Amino acid sequence: MELNALEIQSSTQAIVLNTLAELLEEIVSNNKNEPKEWMSIEEACKYLNISYNTFNKFRIMGLKVAEVDRVKRVAKSEIDRFLRENSF
Repeated sequence: MELNALEIQSSTQAIVLNTLAELLEEIVSNNKNEPKEWMSIEEACKYLNISYNTFNKFRIMGLKVAEVDRVKRVAKSEIDRFLRENSF
């Protein structure tokens, strides 16, 4: 059975669209596993796997937190810097 040009084009288009959809889904799922650059205090505690009280101790020890209009955010790079500087 011979396929005509329209059937070949339609089949090729379907394959390309399915492949792109799979790649997009993979990209989105991979990004969900990575922490954001700016996190809420709760997200930062989860990233560090620590309690809120321990997080406050880290702040006293020098972990910097940005606060704008009572909204607090912590940069992932700041957390990583703090951990490097306090590692031995």
